[in-house]
Amino acid sequence: MERPKMAELESLETAAEHERILREIESTDTACIGPTLRSVYDGEEHGRFMEKLEARIRNHDREIEKMCNFHYQGFVDSITELLKVRGEAQKLKNQVTDTNRKLQNEGKELILAMEELRQCRLQQRNISATVDKLTLCLPVLEMYSKLREQMKSKRHYPALKTLEHLEHTFLPQVSHYRFCKVMVDNIPRLREEIKELSMSDLKDFLESIRKHSDKIGETAMKQAQQQRNLDNIVSQQPRIGGGKKSKKEFSASSELEVKNTSPMSEQDSGILDVEDEDEEEEVPGAQDLVDFSPVYRCLHIYSVLGARETFESYYRKQRRKQARLVLQPPSNMHETLDGYRKYFNQIVGFFVVEDHILHTTQGLVSRAYIDELWEMALSKTIAALRTHSSYCSDPSLVLDLKNLIVLFADTLQGYGFPVNQLFDMLLEIQDQYSETLLKKWAGVFRNILDSDNYSPIPVSNEEVYRKIVGQFPFQDAELEKQPFPKKFPFSEFVPKVYSQIKEFIYACLKFSEDLHLSSTEVDDMIRKSTNLLLTRTLSNCLQNVIKRKNVGLTELVQIIINTTHLEKSCKFLEEFITNITNVLPETVHTTKLYGTTTFKVARQRRRGGDLHQPEPEDRPVPAAGRL
Repeated sequence: MERPKMAELESLETAAEHERILREIESTDTACIGPTLRSVYDGEEHGRFMEKLEARIRNHDREIEKMCNFHYQGFVDSITELLKVRGEAQKLKNQVTDTNRKLQNEGKELILAMEELRQCRLQQRNISATVDKLTLCLPVLEMYSKLREQMKSKRHYPALKTLEHLEHTFLPQVSHYRFCKVMVDNIPRLREEIKELSMSDLKDFLESIRKHSDKIGETAMKQAQQQRNLDNIVSQQPRIGGGKKSKKEFSASSELEVKNTSPMSEQDSGILDVEDEDEEEEVPGAQDLVDFSPVYRCLHIYSVLGARETFESYYRKQRRKQARLVLQPPSNMHETLDGYRKYFNQIVGFFVVEDHILHTTQGLVSRAYIDELWEMALSKTIAALRTHSSYCSDPSLVLDLKNLIVLFADTLQGYGFPVNQLFDMLLEIQDQYSETLLKKWAGVFRNILDSDNYSPIPVSNEEVYRKIVGQFPFQDAELEKQPFPKKFPFSEFVPKVYSQIKEFIYACLKFSEDLHLSSTEVDDMIRKSTNLLLTRTLSNCLQNVIKRKNVGLTELVQIIINTTHLEKSCKFLEEFITNITNVLPETVHTTKLYGTTTFKVARQRRRGGDLHQPEPEDRPVPAAGRL
């Protein structure tokens, strides 16, 4: 019995274990039932477990069937509703499809418009960015265009300032653009181009003033003449008796005082053909004839570029070369006054330009540099004048040359140049002038003596008598009491010779004008020249007449009478010289006339007197300045 019980107990345990495995299978996830099934297959009750499992499946199938039978009507109703919903869903789907199709059709234009709007917005952003960039770039391009325009119009100094502004202000703002790099690379080349162009303008200027220095000097010397005329008018006003100035003279003198221009004057000898003052036009100054802007521009440009010393050295070197060319006189300068005038005009023009440069620039030329040039010019000019004036044999040409030299000296003195050496040289030319006058008057005396009839001058009426007395200082109470017709005791050559001696004195006086000599010096110069005329020129002419073989006794007697009257007239010549020089004969060192001795010697030679007496020209010079 125990064995059946044990078998029954084992059977119950096996059934309980199978039940547990089935519950575990039902409650466990399918992926985790492997160990459970393994325990079934590992046991010996595999068949019974399968039966148990089949029985459990059938139970669940019955339960499902019961459940389905219970819920079948609801399921059928649900299916019916679901079928209805599917139909409605299909309708809704069709409506959505139609709506979507219509929406797609209607939205195409909107999409196109939106695409266009998107492109427009993109373009707008690009344009806005471009405008911003151009706002930065345009000033640079405009400045560069302005630079090229200034260089094209030869406004080099503004171009340089524009270039500096472009480089330091505008280009740094757009330095990341390629065109900016090109501009930056071109800046050194542009600077060099501006420098070369400005130097080219300077060379043109130097060539221009070299060609026009003659005109500049002529203008300056015309101004000197006008200034001298104004000075003469002012100095003569008190002697005129306080007469009123003409309106134009007053205006000219007032303008002169206000402007304080360089002293300029006009000359009496007609060196420059200037018309009457009332018809004169204002003479332009050097700054009106010459455009100095190329010098100023080039100086500023080289200063900005840091090459001022190079520019100053070049300018001075070129002007020094031009000075040497100007100071070379033409070989035929001595032939006409125009040759001297052109030579002086060129020198004056050169130094007028340099004086203007000195006073309008800061250090381009210095006073020491100009003084050095002037010393060189003065020495060369004086040497040239000494050489060429020695060829002059015409006293009129020598006098005009003297007047031209005085005007030349006064013009340059007005610009502050020392001219004392020129006036010293004029004293040398005065000796030459005296020699040419003596040669000229020798011919005049010869003509007078050759044409004389050596007989007393007959007068038939009072008018002729007064005319001759007016020419020659003759006083004879007995002759005046005689009735007409009557005769003077001397022949015609006496009043003619006396008049020519006075003309000679006037000619000597004319040379002394404007030489800044004292009255005593002028008086001494005139008396010495007159002594030479009497003791050498006139004496030789008389001796030549006396030595002629065809001269008869009557002519010789008349010559003795004539020389006697000329001897007596010497005191009147003394008075004449005193009156025109305002130097009294009693003044110390006043030269005396030796005309009396000249005529005495001439008579003694005719009469066979002391022929061993020294000739007038061999007479030693007395003390106190006498000849």
